[in-house]
Amino acid sequence: MKDKIRLPIELGQAIHRARKEGRLKATDIASRSGRARNVIYRLERGEDITLASLFDILRAMDLTIRLERLGMPTLEEVTERFGHEDDDDAS
Repeated sequence: MKDKIRLPIELGQAIHRARKEGRLKATDIASRSGRARNVIYRLERGEDITLASLFDILRAMDLTIRLERLGMPTLEEVTERFGHEDDDDAS
C-alpha cells in the first residue's frame, strides 16, 4: 500500500481498502485490537478516534505508518482530489 494520505478520510479509505483486500472482517479486527467494531467503522469514514485506537487497529491488521516529507501534490493528485468537483461557472 503506497497511498499518500493527507486527510483523515484518505486514511480511512486506505484502511478500508486494506481490510477488504486482506479479507478481514471488522469483527475480527475488533477482537484482535480490543476496540469496538464501531471504532473501526468511524476510522474508515475519516471520523475522529484516539491515536491509541488507531495504532491498536493498525497492529491488528499488521499495518504500520511511515512518515515522509509532504511536498507539493502532483498534478494527478490534484486532479483526483478536485477534478470531480462541479464547476459553478460552467452554466
